[in-house]
Amino acid sequence: MALKFTDLPQLYAHGFDTVIDVRSPAEFTEDHLPGAINLPVLDNEERARVGTIYKQKSPFLARKLGAALVFRNAANHIEHRLSHHEGNWRPLVYCWRGGQRSGSFTWTLQQIGWQADVVDGGYRTYRRLVKAYLYDQPLPFQLIALDGYTGTAKTELLHHLDRRGVQVVDLEGLANHRGSLLGERPGGQPSQKAFESSLSAAFCALDPSRPVVVEAESSKIGDRILPPSVWTAMCAAPRIHIDAPLSARSAYLTQAYDDILSDTERLRDRLSPLRSHRGHEVVDGWLNLMSSGDKQALTRALMEQHYDPAYAKSQRQHPAKILARIEIAQLDDNGLRGAADRIKNTLDQL
Repeated sequence: MALKFTDLPQLYAHGFDTVIDVRSPAEFTEDHLPGAINLPVLDNEERARVGTIYKQKSPFLARKLGAALVFRNAANHIEHRLSHHEGNWRPLVYCWRGGQRSGSFTWTLQQIGWQADVVDGGYRTYRRLVKAYLYDQPLPFQLIALDGYTGTAKTELLHHLDRRGVQVVDLEGLANHRGSLLGERPGGQPSQKAFESSLSAAFCALDPSRPVVVEAESSKIGDRILPPSVWTAMCAAPRIHIDAPLSARSAYLTQAYDDILSDTERLRDRLSPLRSHRGHEVVDGWLNLMSSGDKQALTRALMEQHYDPAYAKSQRQHPAKILARIEIAQLDDNGLRGAADRIKNTLDQL
C-alpha cells in the first residue's frame, strides 16, 4: 500500500530514515523533495529510450526493456550505495507518479527486509501539495520585513537574528541571488520549482505562532518569482527599517560585491543596459570609475544615482507600517551585533 499525504507539513514530517528519488538525474536536478537522494532506476538516456519505444513501437516492449533496466540499476544501488544499511532501515521511495519505477524498487527493498514504502502519486503528489501551500492557501505566518537602502547588510542581519533564536527565512539565500542588478552568485539560481521546494520546506519547519523575519524584496529575486502566498504576506508585513550612512554602506558593498566588482567584463554587461534608464553620461561615469579600479567610489555612485532613487520611489508607491528604525553607524561585526540585539528586543515586545 502506498502512503497517502494530504498536506505538505504531513509529508515533510514523514518520519522515514531516508527519502529516495528514483527518477532520472535530469528530473531530480530540476526539483526534488528536500533532503532526498537520487538513486535513478533509469538514467536520462534509458528513460528516453524506453519512452521512445513505448510511443513508436509497443507499450509491452517498452515495459519489458524498462523492467530489465530497472532491476539491473536497482541491484547496482543495493550492492553499492545501500549496502551499509542495517535491517531496520526505513526508506521512503518516490518516482514521477508513484508507479512502476518506485513500485519495483520499493518491492525489491522490501524483499530484502527493509521497511520501505512508496509515496502515493509520487512527485506529482508532492508538487500538488507545494502548489497548494504556496499558491492556493494563505501563508500561515506573520512576516516582519527588514527594510532599508541597498547596502545596509540586511541579509547578514538575518543570520545574526537566526543565531539569537529568531525565526528567519533567507529568501535570497534560497534563490541563490542577492536580489539586485549585480546580485548573481556562483552556481546560478535553482529552477523555479526547486526554489519553491526550498521555500515551502523552510516555512514548514517554523512555528506559525511566532513571527518570521525576512528581507524586504520585490516580487522577483533574480529570475525566481516569489509565489503568491509569500508575496501577499510580504506586502502586508510591517517593516523594521535599517538606516546606515552612505559611507558605511559603500564600504560594506565594496566588500560584499567584490566578486562582480572585480569582473570588469561582466560588470560592464550589467551596467550598460541602464543607459536608457539613467542616461549615457551617468553610465559612462560608472564605467570610468570601473576602469580606474576605484571600487568604493563606484559603489557610492551606483547607490546615489541608481539604487537609492529606485528605493525611494518604491517607498513612495508602496508605504508600509514601520515597527522600528534601527540606525547603524558602522556595518562591521560590532555594529551588526548591536543592531541584531535591538531588532530582537523590538520583536520580543510584539
